[in-house]
Amino acid sequence: MKTILEICKEVADLAAVKRPNDLFNVAGQQDRIFLSIAKSSLDSLLRYGDWQELTKEAWFVTIAGKKQYRINEIVADFYCLLADTIYIKDSTEKIIGAVTPQQWMKEKYCCTVSADIKFKLQNGCFVFINEPPCGTKIVFQYRSNNIVWDFNTFEEKNVLSANTDVPIFDEYVVKLDILWRWLKRNGLDYAEEYNEYLRELKKRYGAERLTENISLAKPELNEEGEINAIKIIKSCR
Repeated sequence: MKTILEICKEVADLAAVKRPNDLFNVAGQQDRIFLSIAKSSLDSLLRYGDWQELTKEAWFVTIAGKKQYRINEIVADFYCLLADTIYIKDSTEKIIGAVTPQQWMKEKYCCTVSADIKFKLQNGCFVFINEPPCGTKIVFQYRSNNIVWDFNTFEEKNVLSANTDVPIFDEYVVKLDILWRWLKRNGLDYAEEYNEYLRELKKRYGAERLTENISLAKPELNEEGEINAIKIIKSCR
């Protein structure tokens, strides 16, 4: 593992410029530039997608007479909810449905009777159409907004605040990202470095995506007795 300062020093070597000594040295222009670019890089990677490193699970229990629950009171590092991951934790583990604005208006004002517990995200809250039963345990997965962890305490942080902070993301991807951004910031050609960064980013992100189980059942035959290749391809996606 490498700290953000170590990564920036490697970038400086690749760009053939003076190495930064302290990213938080307010008097050093070169240091401040590297810090600014590093922050932009980590912020961009956070927004790229649902990294496994950022995927976490949380839960809360409903209270009588309450239909809104502030997310930052449940989890402090919430960035966004992962789709289709919110459940009622009971003997049947039923899924709760998020609704579109159209469904919300229809069910709220058109007297639609529904036994399902439905919600929407609004102003940083879980907002339920109807009051859920008291004591219902609701679990969900979300993407954390943390971007680094402390080298000494291993505590995750959502702000880059020390030279010894270690990026949560793959260090090689972070290095390539900082490199092309530094070149661009200084008016240099960065096309080759940017393309290499995109290749490694997609490769790394794609390697983390889970795939569906491949069916080992006997392949189906069509009317002519040939293997139905389309269905096999679908089962492998």
